[in-house]
Amino acid sequence: MLLSRVLLTASLLLTGWALPGEHPARAQEAPAVDVALVLAVDASGSISPAEFDFQKQGIASAITNEEVLAAVTGGRHGRIAIAYVEWGRPGGAAVMVDWMQVGSLDEANLFAASVLTAERSEQSFNALGDAVVLATAMIGTCPCRPTRRVIDVSGDNPDSRSHVPAPFARDAAVAARITVNALAIISDGRIGPSGRPWLVESYEANVIGGFAAFVMAAADRSDFARALRQKMILEIAGLTPESAPDSPAQRMPVTQAAYADREWPRPMSPHLD
Repeated sequence: MLLSRVLLTASLLLTGWALPGEHPARAQEAPAVDVALVLAVDASGSISPAEFDFQKQGIASAITNEEVLAAVTGGRHGRIAIAYVEWGRPGGAAVMVDWMQVGSLDEANLFAASVLTAERSEQSFNALGDAVVLATAMIGTCPCRPTRRVIDVSGDNPDSRSHVPAPFARDAAVAARITVNALAIISDGRIGPSGRPWLVESYEANVIGGFAAFVMAAADRSDFARALRQKMILEIAGLTPESAPDSPAQRMPVTQAAYADREWPRPMSPHLD
């Protein structure tokens, strides 16, 4: 785990962030929330302007959805903290909407409007690992006291050209008690070794981690809004696809990997372990 810690520390120092657990203690008056959730969305060149706008509309419709809001207000604290990040370029993951609290329809509408009106960042490639690095740092500096911490990564390709490869970024996030979930947008018919969509299998092996982390699949980009909505309900309510009672999400293309069952990647050199 030392290599992932070193890589993450170096990356955060370069970007001016503090490591989770190494920042000054939050003031006790910081508001308690049920979950601090970072939506990290693929904005790379493989996504056309029309497709990207469709993604943003999916986020806006998800956060204002009646079932999502019921999950938000049904928690112990009745509110969440949420932020929106775009990723793609190596080292270029960008905070497009910083932390906002949502505990009502008005606040949900405000977050939705902030996402819709944010200018698209300049991205390229698929540096997913660097998005996890940034999201981990953001959760460490969230002006709130979250019961749970979740990074929700969505994309249509595996990690590529990250300064911090996705498995190491994931490991560091898990060490900071953060769950990393993924939404795989299926763009072709390729199948992985176990007979499931190849991107789902890639995200299972290299991206997700933490307690009851899971991958949810969107059949294509037009399915993004449906998949994100159901994924957010589970994340906000602290559920997994298998534990949700008679949920429509159970009937969707979902895979799940428990933290204890994961086979974690190890550093190449024994001197760095």
